[in-house]
Amino acid sequence: MEAGMADNKLAVIEQVVARGDLSKLSDGERVAYYGMVCDSVGLNPLTQPFSYLTLNGKLVLYANKGATDQLRSRDHISVTIVGTERQDDVYIVRARATAPDGRSDEEVGAVHIGGLRGDALANAFMKASTKAKRRVTLSICGLGVLDESEIETIPSAVKVTVEPETGEILASPPPPPNDAEVERGIAALLAELDAAGVNPGKLPDARAHREQWLITARERWARNPKNPANEAAQ
Repeated sequence: MEAGMADNKLAVIEQVVARGDLSKLSDGERVAYYGMVCDSVGLNPLTQPFSYLTLNGKLVLYANKGATDQLRSRDHISVTIVGTERQDDVYIVRARATAPDGRSDEEVGAVHIGGLRGDALANAFMKASTKAKRRVTLSICGLGVLDESEIETIPSAVKVTVEPETGEILASPPPPPNDAEVERGIAALLAELDAAGVNPGKLPDARAHREQWLITARERWARNPKNPANEAAQ
């Protein structure tokens, strides 16, 4: 009996390694793999320390806040901010993690702050600090997975809801905006800048706003009644 279970687990792992896509697993295999990942790093699967997203067309796991909080508590990891700096429109925070055995590691968290003021700027500063702390926690603990704070800067990354107990994918992620939508968004952005009296030529690169526009457009599509995922839910 135990040998059969071991063989099944090995088969699931082989599928993931070969394909790198959790959507190709059955619902039951997806639950089994999730449990194996949690067991391998000593995290409680009942707290759902990992979540799902599609990245480059594949369903993968990423570490959420619960994962990094558990890792720091479990391994008694202390994290300290050791430096901050601003390079053009990017704010960078450097964090150092230290383990009880004396091991240490450093990572950075960076956010774009061009044009931000007030609360938006303050939130960006805190976001950079959070990124740095979570990245260095995953690094010192040896987890080579994305952290939740990094997802919003990756245009192709879309969160996916999966039922924890059954492994069922509850909704397909909305498709990203096509090239025509992207170009219309860029044109609208440039027109807005022009109306505000800002010369796009003075910006380091007007198309640097492309990623942020993609994120906003994807969020709009996720709420759009014409989105097939929303039509199915009605």
